[in-house]
Amino acid sequence: MEENMKLAAVEDTVEYRLFLIPDEPRDPETHKQILQKYIERIMTQFAPMLFPYIWQNQPFNLKYKPGKGGVPAHLFGMTKFGDNIEDEWFIVYIVKQITKEFPELVARIEDNDGEFLLIEAADFLPKWLDPDNSANRVFFCHGELCIIPAPRKPGAVSWLPTTPPTIPQALNIISTHPEKILASESIRAAVNRRIRGYPDKIQASLHRAHCFLPAGIAAVLKQQPRLVAAGVQAFYLRDPIDLRACRIFKTFLPETRIMMSVTFTKCLYAQLMQQRFMPDRRSGYKLPAPSHPQYRAHELGMKLAHGFEILCSKCSPHFSDSKKSSVTTSPVWAGFLESLKKNDYFKGLLEGSAQYQERVEMAKNYFQCSVNPPESSLTMSPGEEILTLLQTIPFDIEMLKKEEANLPPEDDDQWLDLSPDQLDQLLEEAAGKKEPESVSKEESYDLTQVSKSMKAFISKVSTHKGAELPREPSEAPITFDADSFLNYFDKILGPRPQESDSDDLDEEDFGSLDSDDNVDLETQDGGEASVKGTLDDLKSYMAQMDQELAHTSIGRSFTTQKQMEPLFQTTKSNSDEEDSGARGSVMTPLDVDLNLVSNILESYSCQAGLAGPASNLLQSMGVWLPDDAERRPTSKPEKN
Repeated sequence: MEENMKLAAVEDTVEYRLFLIPDEPRDPETHKQILQKYIERIMTQFAPMLFPYIWQNQPFNLKYKPGKGGVPAHLFGMTKFGDNIEDEWFIVYIVKQITKEFPELVARIEDNDGEFLLIEAADFLPKWLDPDNSANRVFFCHGELCIIPAPRKPGAVSWLPTTPPTIPQALNIISTHPEKILASESIRAAVNRRIRGYPDKIQASLHRAHCFLPAGIAAVLKQQPRLVAAGVQAFYLRDPIDLRACRIFKTFLPETRIMMSVTFTKCLYAQLMQQRFMPDRRSGYKLPAPSHPQYRAHELGMKLAHGFEILCSKCSPHFSDSKKSSVTTSPVWAGFLESLKKNDYFKGLLEGSAQYQERVEMAKNYFQCSVNPPESSLTMSPGEEILTLLQTIPFDIEMLKKEEANLPPEDDDQWLDLSPDQLDQLLEEAAGKKEPESVSKEESYDLTQVSKSMKAFISKVSTHKGAELPREPSEAPITFDADSFLNYFDKILGPRPQESDSDDLDEEDFGSLDSDDNVDLETQDGGEASVKGTLDDLKSYMAQMDQELAHTSIGRSFTTQKQMEPLFQTTKSNSDEEDSGARGSVMTPLDVDLNLVSNILESYSCQAGLAGPASNLLQSMGVWLPDDAERRPTSKPEKN
């Protein structure tokens, strides 16, 4: 294994690692006990936040990972977040808070895209930081984002390696120079903006809806609400083979359906709602007319029932009992349960009561999924867990039907439909930009911003990696002075020769190259002649191009400066008419700013309100054009 940590290989998966600092030599067994104690403390402290959370695929989890290949022993976790990107950013918040509550721990987090925290703050990164040198530089320490810098010159800073640091080097830098590696305020603000609102944001991400479900599913969801995610995913990712089990239902009979309130995440609810599906006639699930007031509840319940039936059809009802008892036999369980009692998890409930046992079952499930994930051979699948609950929890259909009268109201699902204005607002918030109020009125818009921005853009340096956008107004524009450029070469190559400007060399010139004393001088003369010859060729090409364009109408497509009189109003009677036209068109000064703005506005108008090159380029430079409310004229107005 390489010392540089590898990227998460699984798609839509986030990996996180917690290291203990300072990274000192420790006995492996002692180090393992210390880290396992941290697992217990972390998961206990964050249990109130993690217990009710509904994960899309896999929950937040931690396990001990021994040292290997130069990477010290640490706590490791991996979560597949699937289609719900909010799971990933909730984990970022959790990891950030862990390093805040436990200052002796530092954390690294990455997904299959690599350093996605840097991707989020891409607009504010220093120029030296790129994917090639970012390995093992980004950490959370003391609840803040840190980036280990690179020295400007090799050896300039003794404690900074010239290459991307290894994990031990990074841990040593963090423990000895924590104040010098803090990320800039703008980078930290970009990441904090993405996780702003947690943990209150968890409730805002939920959606409650009424579903007409079989009683067995209702009982399972009352005991384990998180299993709704597995049911939705089974239906959402179904295939023709899965649907064979739903021709005739064996586990969740449609005759036992009752109305209940189900809590989804918004992502799960959207996945269930946006798929059109008609059940098999043999299944017994019949939907009322779409105009029926409870049509949506029947449709949601039907889809969810199919998902749960698919899950149960993939496992045998007589699976091994060892999976059921794996939690209580773990040596860590007793300590974990005792820590929950100390943190008042049971809220003073009487031990042995129904509510107490319900909380114990929730704690067991949380422990199995997050604290002490079992080996794959002992892992209980969602279908096996559902069948186990059906066998162990008693439920009365009549009692469930009586609860229908006291169901809480449904949440409004208008958030599924986004207007164009709402979409624009979400995009602006995601990009951290806000449209200035001044552009709301077309008459108050200053068109000089367009020309100034374009000039600043042209003045920037471009490389094979792309052009730099003019984000820093304090930077002086880059200009090219041809005279200074030639003078610079004159100083290097020596004074210009007084002989002919011809680049041709005769035989004597070739012969003189044999003399060692004249090699340097001749090399300098040849270099200067080459530069001068290139410039002469360019001037010749430009003159020929101007002469060819003089016979076309392209010159009339530009706007000239009205306040200036043409430099050539009359010509000599014996001068060539074509040559006169060429010189007049070349020497007539143009209004560059006006031509630039008019062409950009014409391009913007042709976009018809959609995205296009003009709006994309200007918005990237912070210039927002007002909406083109009026219809573009069919013909271009004549220019005076």
